[in-house]
Amino acid sequence: MKILIVGPSWVGDMVMAQTLFQCLKQRHPQCEIDVLAPEWSRPILERMPEVRQALSFPLGHGALELATRRRIGKSLAGQYDQAILLPNSLKSALVPFFAGISKRTGWRGEFRYGLLNDVRKLDKERYPLMIERFMALAYEPGADLPTPYPRPSLQIDPGSRDAALAKFGLTLDRPVLALCPGAEFGESKRWPSEHYAKVAEAKNREGWQVWLFGSKNDHAVGEDIRARLIPGLREESVNLSGGTSLAEAIDLLSCADSVVSNDSGLMHVAAALNRPLVAVYGSTSPGFTPPLAEKVEIVRLGIECSPCFDRTCRFGHYNCLRQLMPQPVNEALERLQGAPVEVR
Repeated sequence: MKILIVGPSWVGDMVMAQTLFQCLKQRHPQCEIDVLAPEWSRPILERMPEVRQALSFPLGHGALELATRRRIGKSLAGQYDQAILLPNSLKSALVPFFAGISKRTGWRGEFRYGLLNDVRKLDKERYPLMIERFMALAYEPGADLPTPYPRPSLQIDPGSRDAALAKFGLTLDRPVLALCPGAEFGESKRWPSEHYAKVAEAKNREGWQVWLFGSKNDHAVGEDIRARLIPGLREESVNLSGGTSLAEAIDLLSCADSVVSNDSGLMHVAAALNRPLVAVYGSTSPGFTPPLAEKVEIVRLGIECSPCFDRTCRFGHYNCLRQLMPQPVNEALERLQGAPVEVR
């Protein structure tokens, strides 16, 4: 059985999609799973043993380009027994339709009747978690999901990891605290730089080194955090934001002894690497897309106006994050540390 997955467009969602792949492999151990997704997602998919190959999708998030989708669909004709669509958009259903895949499965949305022929009606109360909505597409409608739920688990190649360490001149002679202070969603997910700096300072004073991760857009935030550290401690931190590829960031995150992250794609990557993780929530809620790992501490204030799920604070104060002080995050790190974490 050969299955084509049309993948999501966000890092965290792609990580969580592995739960669907795991369920498919449990149901059909011999099935072959290919994932059609943006090229940036290849390093994530290559670290999922359930995926046979990542197929690069060349179009941007909002582009229709019907002719291109038809061409891609025709190139995949006759290769798959089923397509499963994770996005709910009409556009995402076009390639499997043009490919003539006999069974095309997805949740009802954006008038996709005809494009899909295995249309599911979502019961949000039955499936409150995103992973449940992904996993349910591996089974017949109405089927109970197996418990315990699978967890995303990215596999790291030691050679690739060692190459990344060498490239950036990093060593593992001291424990590593990874900080992920960015969030592509917007400012309402960003814990303030001054709070991250206090957490970094506390671990520096304990003899830890601090690595900062993120995209090019997060580089300035990383520099701001480092600038708040006094000379002598500042040199014990390195800002990798915007300097690594996603593949390198994943490999280097696997070396972390602890991670502190906003609700972001890298939070889900850290969880899938089974790193001890403190997840800081402000405008969003762990009730829909929680980090899925053994050692996780979720820190949030839960003030009256949160979660609002807005990209920017409608009141302009961002109190759900600004009033969340470093102390509970430091305490969460202490609870997580326990025995040293072995790098795998």
